[in-house]
Amino acid sequence: MSKRVEKQINSFKYKGEPIKITFGTLILTCLSVLFIVVATFTQLTLKHPYFPLDTFTFLAGDVTDTEILHHFIKSYKYIPQIPVVFFIVALLGRKFGILAILMYIIAGLFFPIFALGGGISYLFEYGFGYILAFIPAIFFAGTLLKGKTDILRVLLISVIGVLIIHVLGILYMVFIATLRQAPMDMVTGWILSQSGIQIIYDIFFSMIAIFLGRQTRKLLWIVMC
Repeated sequence: MSKRVEKQINSFKYKGEPIKITFGTLILTCLSVLFIVVATFTQLTLKHPYFPLDTFTFLAGDVTDTEILHHFIKSYKYIPQIPVVFFIVALLGRKFGILAILMYIIAGLFFPIFALGGGISYLFEYGFGYILAFIPAIFFAGTLLKGKTDILRVLLISVIGVLIIHVLGILYMVFIATLRQAPMDMVTGWILSQSGIQIIYDIFFSMIAIFLGRQTRKLLWIVMC
């Protein structure tokens, strides 16, 4: 592939001209919003090894192989919303990616498309900070991506981008909990449920999503030619 063609693909250009907000790009952005909504209400059951605190006590007892297998394999309900966000920025780029998130947020303040519903009152939900954090995460990812998908760059984008979402989400959660004067144990439980092992899954699947997004971007460019 020539450098000229590669540059056009990476810049998401058609016949040398940057793609502007047209009917086609607007449809693609709207489809991305729908993709986020679908991901919000999608649960994947993932299983991974798990070593609880009572591991040695448990093994010292009279247990069967089946009981051991179930004791050390943990099922986790995973919502792939964050990887979809990184797929979108890899597909649309920074500008249209942020536009898609803004459309999603605005729509969610009027319609129940967030995980726990919607409406203006959702501003005071514990998890709303994670949604707001999509914007700086996309800004960072879109700025750093620049059409290059080498493994180290994608890993860096995924790690830092996911941490941006979770750190800002936790800070927002603590802020809302302070306003509500919520007990600390409840806040800790929310943090663990939203930002526990979820972070590891988010990083792993976000890397895959970025690669898929870039390949889809290239495919769209080829179709447009």
